Amino acid sequence: MSVQRTFSNAVWEKQVGYCRALRAGDRIVVTGTAPVDASGSGVHAPGDAYGQARRCLELIESAIGELGAKREHIVRTRMFVTDIERWAEFGRAHAEFFADHPPATTMVEVSRLIDPAMLIEIEAEAFAP
Repeated sequence: MSVQRTFSNAVWEKQVGYCRALRAGDRIVVTGTAPVDASGSGVHAPGDAYGQARRCLELIESAIGELGAKREHIVRTRMFVTDIERWAEFGRAHAEFFADHPPATTMVEVSRLIDPAMLIEIEAEAFAP
């Protein structure tokens, strides 16, 4: 089975030793994706739960696109949030993004993420024959 990888060039990739997404056969797994800004060095939409969730999903879509998949191929997401009280804001971004192709999902609260301004990080899995 061939394995393809894609990288986002986030500073943490080399430090921690991971790739943004990996395709093994029909399965694609996406690393926990944080709401980094376009420069890759800052946080997108500080304080905005909806905006950060949307940014994570857009980054995931870009990564799986590099591996030949589309958002409708995503079958599972895991949302790690720093304030579960804001679940509706995170959830609205998720629901809008997936619309007619909702995946299985989980949302759990964590004590913090790698940057204190980050409110969410999302993992994803896709199946793309």
